[in-house]
This record gives sequence, structure tokens and C-alpha cells, in this order.
Amino acid sequence: MDGRVASSGQTRHGASEVLRVEALTVQYGALVALRDVSWSVHTDEILGIIGPNGAGKSSCFAAVTNAVTHLGRTFLGGNEVSTLRTFELADRGLRRTFQQNSFFGELTVLQNAVSAIFRDFSTGLATSLFAPWREATTRRAAETAAEQLLDFFGIARQYHDQLPGDIPYGVQRLLSVALAYGTGAKVLLLDEPAAGLSGGDMKQLAEVLIGLRKRNLALVVIEHHMDLIMSIADRIVMIDQGAMLATGTPAEIQRDARVREAYLGRDE
Repeated sequence: MDGRVASSGQTRHGASEVLRVEALTVQYGALVALRDVSWSVHTDEILGIIGPNGAGKSSCFAAVTNAVTHLGRTFLGGNEVSTLRTFELADRGLRRTFQQNSFFGELTVLQNAVSAIFRDFSTGLATSLFAPWREATTRRAAETAAEQLLDFFGIARQYHDQLPGDIPYGVQRLLSVALAYGTGAKVLLLDEPAAGLSGGDMKQLAEVLIGLRKRNLALVVIEHHMDLIMSIADRIVMIDQGAMLATGTPAEIQRDARVREAYLGRDE
């Protein structure tokens, strides 16, 4: 931690709220997976979401991105987006990853990165037909931007021409985050990005997430690796049995007896 957060709910001077959710509730039949959960995240901030398996963390992300039927309201950049479709939210800069790696297995790593950003470089049909040289120039620019994207995420050039299934698992995890980030992201929702990682891979992921925060991105990270989330998060929300149990800085969360009893003190 870099000490920028003085107390629960406070962020560094000048940071603006990017995403706010109010009273999110998700019900699957008779099962209430999420109940009246509210939180917000600001630019240049990492918000951690922790809780036991089945606590409702992933349901929270599904509700935020309007991927499941839910109650409650979501605001992006001050505008209510509670009824927008998932892809419309992505167009507005709200992106997410999943617990499983997400990429096109038949494309190379570089081609995957190009596909994630190519919309910003695409040309119209008329240009393709009557000015093919311009389309070729645009494609080269997209490939250069894709290389820079992969470089930022620490994905070495030696992997760029390989299929994702042939690269190390830790690199696959970074690739999934890079593809979600793409271009134009304002808020990145990461669902257990460190799943299956350890040692150097975990350290590299932490460095990437801190680097994204320095780009004034707002990050919301669901994570079970307590060492990781406690070291990078500015604030943490604890969810248990579908409800918010506690919220505060990592230090406050670690001191909270309810959290220790419900989660941190349990055998993993």
C-alpha cells in the first residue's frame, strides 16, 4: 500500500467517482445471491472485493454489467446505465474479465490483441475497396498499437506469434486482462485474476494492476489471494452470504473482527 487512503470511503484529493452501484440485488429462484450491495470506485483507485466462495461476488459483477436480472441502480461517469446492454457498457468503458481465460484460441496472441483494439482503427467498406493502401496502413498501425498493449502487460515478444494455448498459464492470465482492457477502458472489473498463479506470476500481475491504476483507471478486483489484494487495494468491500459485511482500507478490514470470523480466519 502506498498510504494514499486515509480512512474508509476516502480517496486521494482530486479523484473522481467513475462507477457507483446502489442496492444491487440478485435472486435466482428462491436463492438470494446478492442483497442490497452498494459501493463505488474512483479514478486511480483499486477496489478489492473479497468473501468466501458462494458469497455473491461474481453475481455482483454480473449485475453491474447487466448480465443477469437484478434490482438496484448503476451509474457510470454520473449517468445511470442500469438498463444498458453489456456490450453497450463495454463501449462506454466498463469492461470485465472472467475467472476463466478469455481469448480466441485459433488466433495468435498478437492477433487477439489486434482484435481487441481494431475497432478503433477500422476503415469503412469504401476505403477497403477504393483505397486499399490506406487500409494496409491502418492495419499496420493497429498491429503496432497491439504490440505496445502486450508490452505494457509484460507479454514478451516471443509469445506474440504463438497461439494462446501454447503460452505459459501466467501469460494467459495477463493476456485475458489485456484483451479486456483494450482501448478506452474507464473501469475494469477483474474476477479472480490471480487464480492459479503463484510466485513471479503473482508479482507480475500486481505490477500490471498498479500500472493500470497509474493510468487513471478504476479497477474493481475480486480476489481470494489475501496477500495480493491487501498489498494493492486502496479500499476493500467484504461480501458474505450475499450481503456487505464490511468496507474500509486493507488495514481496517484486517482489524475487523467480523471479517476475521467470516473469512480471514477460515482455513482455505
